[in-house]
Amino acid sequence: MAGSFYPGDPAQLRAAVDGLLAAVPVEPDDAFAYVVPHAGYRWSGPTAAHVYARLAGREFDRVVLIGPSHRVPLRGAAVPAERVWSTPLGDVEIDVDGARDLVAGGLAAADDGPHAPEHSLEVQLPFLQVLGFGRVLPVCVGPAQPEAVAALLSVVAVPGSLVLCSTDLSHYLPRADAERVDKDTTAAIVRLEPDRIGERDACGRHALRGLLAWARDLGPQVRLLHTATSADEGGPADRVVGYAAASFTRSAP
Repeated sequence: MAGSFYPGDPAQLRAAVDGLLAAVPVEPDDAFAYVVPHAGYRWSGPTAAHVYARLAGREFDRVVLIGPSHRVPLRGAAVPAERVWSTPLGDVEIDVDGARDLVAGGLAAADDGPHAPEHSLEVQLPFLQVLGFGRVLPVCVGPAQPEAVAALLSVVAVPGSLVLCSTDLSHYLPRADAERVDKDTTAAIVRLEPDRIGERDACGRHALRGLLAWARDLGPQVRLLHTATSADEGGPADRVVGYAAASFTRSAP
């Protein structure tokens, strides 16, 4: 995806990420999960930065990335068989032990096929690399019941892990319609209501529904950090894509 979704030159890529992070006021939090978009950096980067700016200075043993398989048909979930992924900023270690646990538990298949052409998880890596996070567990999620994805997260979202759910919102609607649909979708996110997210409301809907089902049992405070459409970033207003960033923080006892 280097050279298309994000710059292929290492210096330009680092400068792009640094610029996106610098444009967001620093507001650290202690969220254990986030929703983050995954379009090209020109379009969704300013929204994604509202998540990543909050991660500066935090430490995690691993980052669990869940998102859709856009190009390869997939039912259920798939983790990589590879041990390393690469971007122009260098190599990123795959959490092979976590992947093995999911496969052994029948919660995911080991299959590089859905991951190879997939951008939804890869575009998160340069942000994580610039921030110093070195180990990830990528999980592509196809059609699956929310409870199945929640079960998967219950295994890997242990203390010391961060969960990032990668999804864009509505696709190719006129701007006013997109904003109306996305308002309903983000309300469902904040209210932890996976059943309210329809088939056309988010491209990563299966992962997103599972995230909400899993988080609901934890009783978190959900905060909508930012929303936008591609029209806000200079795209045509008659055919837009929606983006959102949201955080999930444990409520005080």
